[in-house]
Amino acid sequence: MTLDSETELSTEETDSILGSHETGVLSLARENEPYSIPISYGYDAEKRRFYLRLVSTPQSEKRQFLASSPSARLVVYETDEPIYWSVVAVGALREVDRDELTVEHVAQYGDAKRPLFEIWGESRPDMDVQLYQLDPTELSGRRIEIERDDESS
Repeated sequence: MTLDSETELSTEETDSILGSHETGVLSLARENEPYSIPISYGYDAEKRRFYLRLVSTPQSEKRQFLASSPSARLVVYETDEPIYWSVVAVGALREVDRDELTVEHVAQYGDAKRPLFEIWGESRPDMDVQLYQLDPTELSGRRIEIERDDESS
């Protein structure tokens, strides 16, 4: 197996991919401690902004990380051999207070599918839904094509 080509995605390609997908992996970091979770998101290509609805319980590790104003990195990727692509967004999450919600927010959060990876360890009344925006300071994508060696030789 050899790397045949690696190409940086254009802004238009990156926006198209982010707009046509709805899940990724959100990684949060504080000091020397990382935390990663699969999430669903909405994306506004015009503003290049992500909208996240994050569900947690009062004592969850996720809530503790979110309360610490962590650095955030969102990775969206897909494999369709022999082509692989990924988009990485880096920035800070900003909680959106319900008093700040606009019609635009409601539309964008509606595009963020309910968390697809929900596992309810607690009863639902203990769950809290928090709304966040991620305005990336860095947003990049790449496409990689792998050439498979013929294994039958």
